[in-house]
Amino acid sequence: MSIRTTTRAVLGGRLRSATGLLTGFAATSAAHLGAILSDTPALRHATKPALMPLLAAHSVADAEAAGRRAPKLLAPALLLSAGGDVLLQLGDDTAFLAGMGSFAAAHVCYVTMFVGQGALTERRRALLVAAAYAAAWATMVGRLWPDLGDLQVPVAGYSLLLASTAVASAGLGLRTGLGGALFLLSDTLIATKLAKWRELPGHQFWIMATYILAQYLLATGALRAAADAADAESAEDAAGAPGAWGAPVTRYAGGPATA
Repeated sequence: MSIRTTTRAVLGGRLRSATGLLTGFAATSAAHLGAILSDTPALRHATKPALMPLLAAHSVADAEAAGRRAPKLLAPALLLSAGGDVLLQLGDDTAFLAGMGSFAAAHVCYVTMFVGQGALTERRRALLVAAAYAAAWATMVGRLWPDLGDLQVPVAGYSLLLASTAVASAGLGLRTGLGGALFLLSDTLIATKLAKWRELPGHQFWIMATYILAQYLLATGALRAAADAADAESAEDAAGAPGAWGAPVTRYAGGPATA
C-alpha cells in the first residue's frame, strides 16, 4: 500500500469519526430539547452534560480529518462550558456560582482564541461593535440590577465577559458573530429568570436552544477561521517558493517578474 493510499485511508477514517460525533451531538441536542418540552427531568439531566464534550470531540476530529489541528483553546472552552452545565444542574447557590465561574473561564478561552485568530484586526469595526455591545450590556445590567439580590456583582462581571466574547466573535465573520450574539441572548434569558421576571412560553427550551446553536456556531466558526488562515499561509509559502533557478520569484510594480 502506497503512502498516498494510507494517508487517504487515515483521513477518511477521521472524517467518518468527525461525522459520527457531529451526528451524536445533533441527536443528543434533539433529545435534550425534547426532554425539556416533554418535561422529562431524567433525560434532560442525562443529556446536558454530554453536549459540549461531543462538540469538542467533533471539533478535534474534524480538524484532524482536514490534516490540521483545531485551535488550542477551542476544546478547553467547550469542556469548561460542559463543567458549567453540570454545576448549574445541581441547583444550589454554591454550585451556581461555581458554574458561572466555569463559564467565565470558557469565555476567557473564547476571547483569547478569537483575538489570536485576528478578530480585532479591523480596529474601527471592532470599536463600533464593542460600543454597541457595551450599550446593550449597560442597559441589560441596569434593568436587571434591582432584582438580582446577592447575584448583582457576579452577574454583572460574568455578563461583561460574555459581551467580550460577543465582540470578539463578531470580528471573525457572520457565523461566529451570530454565535456570540446567541450566547448573549441565552444567558440574558437565564438572568431574567434569576431576577424572577415573567418568563416566556417555553423559557427553558429557548435558553438551551440558543445556547446549543451558539456553541455550534462558535466552534465551527473558529475551525473555519483556522482553516482559512492555514490556506492563506500555504498560498503565501507557495508564492514565495524558489523559482526555476533556485531563487524566490519576486515582483515589483510596473515591471516583470524577477528572480
